[in-house]
Amino acid sequence: MTTRDNWRKSSYSDGGDGNDCVEVAASPTHVAVRDTKAPARAVLTVPAGAFAAFVNGVKGYSTVTDFARLRG
Repeated sequence: MTTRDNWRKSSYSDGGDGNDCVEVAASPTHVAVRDTKAPARAVLTVPAGAFAAFVNGVKGYSTVTDFARLRG
């Protein structure tokens, strides 16, 4: 699931070198997430349904500050 060809960056990645983001690799049952700046470090793997719920929950929030307001 986490071969080099599977990892994708967000289309909203920061300009320049594009390393201010996370990458995801998906399978039918799980989604793996890693830090683009440190791809050899830990990978978070979650069930695909949980990741989809997370993405739906944060839609419309474009910054970390927006997300922090969501959390309270």
